Amino acid sequence: MKNDVLLRMENISKSFPGVRALNNVSFELKGGTTHALMGENGAGKSTLMKCLFGVYEKDSGEIYLDGEAVEFKNSKDALNHGVAMVHQELNQALKLTVAENMWLGRFPRYVESLPFLNTREMIRKTKEVLLSLGIDTDPEMKMERMSVSERQMIEIAKAVSYNAKVIVFDEPTSSLNGEEAEKLFAIIEKLKTDGCGIIYISHKMEEILRISDEVTVMRDGVHIATRDAKSITTDEIIRLMVGRELTERYPERKRNIGKPLLEARGISAEYSHLSDVSFTLHRGEILGISGLDGAGRTELLENIFGTATRKSGELFLDGKKIRNDNPRESIKNGFAFVTEERRSAGIFGILGIRENTVISSLSSFLRGPLLSKRLMNEKTKEYIKRLNIKTPSEETKIRSLSGGNQQKVIFARWLLTEPTVLLLDEPTRGIDVGAKYEIYQLIGELAERGCGVILVSSEMPELLGLCDRIMVMSGGRLAGTVEPSASQEEIMSLAAKYV
Repeated sequence: MKNDVLLRMENISKSFPGVRALNNVSFELKGGTTHALMGENGAGKSTLMKCLFGVYEKDSGEIYLDGEAVEFKNSKDALNHGVAMVHQELNQALKLTVAENMWLGRFPRYVESLPFLNTREMIRKTKEVLLSLGIDTDPEMKMERMSVSERQMIEIAKAVSYNAKVIVFDEPTSSLNGEEAEKLFAIIEKLKTDGCGIIYISHKMEEILRISDEVTVMRDGVHIATRDAKSITTDEIIRLMVGRELTERYPERKRNIGKPLLEARGISAEYSHLSDVSFTLHRGEILGISGLDGAGRTELLENIFGTATRKSGELFLDGKKIRNDNPRESIKNGFAFVTEERRSAGIFGILGIRENTVISSLSSFLRGPLLSKRLMNEKTKEYIKRLNIKTPSEETKIRSLSGGNQQKVIFARWLLTEPTVLLLDEPTRGIDVGAKYEIYQLIGELAERGCGVILVSSEMPELLGLCDRIMVMSGGRLAGTVEPSASQEEIMSLAAKYV
């Protein structure tokens, strides 16, 4: 029933080599409610949920679902018991269709004991789930043809298809635009009406206070407080999360815009709708790029860095024509690119922090024909300290770090190359308010040294708070350029110009 305790986690502890990730954490979820779980990156939120979902085996503590003690062996076991999780970092079979991804591991069959798949039934059931959630997607479309935000909505639909009693959403709106986020909130309200309990992990304060019934804050693997969402403020959440007052969301910096650094003329893409984009980036400037999902923001950065094929257009660096046909050439020309998707395009998950940090500047660690491990260790330790990366050592596998700490390692990688032009695609996606501030400071410091920064972000306040100018993309074209004093309405109007 609604407001009865659906899930109870008591005194959960979990340790990894050198790190106590959870220390006697307790948590309750009531049916028909949304319970927000908040904390800085590394606070233990995801670890707690992975203990629930059977990804990690807890060291101690008890978990009760509908009053009965449970111990899920793995994620499939959890799903079979009605506990689903929508992960922030998508892990989908991109070569398969929407329907095949939805029912992977549980394909409907004509006869249960025989290996013949009932494809027609699978497509029918997929359409039924998508229709119930208001998602207009072809079940037979290959996942690789879809945007990150579209794939995120499919992952949400997959969780719903299990008829779950408990659904964990980990940063679900990090890759959704405003319209898609509103659709997600409507889905959550429908699930709550059906008695489902929602655990909602997010760093977006405004949406947390809007959709949550209760808010729990964690810090350093410990439960700090649980509050009624109606009685808590954004400032109090931040104070509980970081253990101190955080009066400024964006650091102040001296605006010292220099001469033109990068000039792009008529950039068009071969395999996307990016068309005839021209702009100039100055030394010391932070140039924002706004636009709706699919507007061509990421495609523009990929064409500049050489990870996508350019159909036409020219690039000039300090007045000299360059090509940037591939990432190797771009790095030689002083470009660095922090991509939107950490897991698939940013980190080498099976390698340690040291390897992930030095991978783009290996030549600087050569001593004769060999790499100097001592120098690589020293430089990695320097950046771990400088960027406040929470890790037991430089040899820790990067995949075991929180999203925010992974992002800091990626920043360290590119800082080592001493870039002239820094391309950032959603650099603070899924990162807590404290880590965001540290990354904002890094961006500001680089700009003050004369680096040119191009920043793609879906968070309007971030663009307005950081940037010197904002380019607005629409339908693969440049719709206009505005000052940070522009209103959000003016920016959104330009974003819809060529849609």
